Amino acid sequence: MIIIFFGPPGAGKGTQASLTAKTLKIPHLSTGDILRDKLLDQDTLSIKLKNLMDSGNLVSDDILNEIIVNRLKLPDCQSGFVLDGYPRTMSQKIFLIDFLESHDLSISKIIDLVIDEKIIIHRIKSRSNIENRLDDREEIIKTRMVKYIEETKPLSNYFKTKYPNDYHIVDGDKDIEKIQEDILKIVKNEDFQP
Repeated sequence: MIIIFFGPPGAGKGTQASLTAKTLKIPHLSTGDILRDKLLDQDTLSIKLKNLMDSGNLVSDDILNEIIVNRLKLPDCQSGFVLDGYPRTMSQKIFLIDFLESHDLSISKIIDLVIDEKIIIHRIKSRSNIENRLDDREEIIKTRMVKYIEETKPLSNYFKTKYPNDYHIVDGDKDIEKIQEDILKIVKNEDFQP
């Protein structure tokens, strides 16, 4: 089973993707975690990645695609995986779909967490106070929201059109347990009412 999670920053994608992966006993592949793991490798790609990240530049789609594909080829992904934070751009989407098709794989479910922007800002500020994260200041949150709307939202719209039976909107304003319950109903093809 291959599941992709969409949703704005602070919608709870990481939490829900992780819970879903645990339940299904498949890997939770978070872009951030994959990049951090890659930095530990001692190869040309990890050195290129380290230089990019140290200079404050964004990781290019080409480099990210290569790192993601190398991860997807590992044995633990054979029975499926949950993607969180990838694809984020149209070129990543094209690359992922080409990879899946060339390996006779297909996306099982697309989960799009929707949540009110005020709740997101409140949630992220609370997280920031607890975890002391620098990327959780209000102006940075708003910038990330704009970037999400410009770059990633068109992707979820694409998936909604291309996979109408497998694309599901889930209310991210609910409690973590209730959201997870809704997601598992979708994954198990049980009756789900948004």
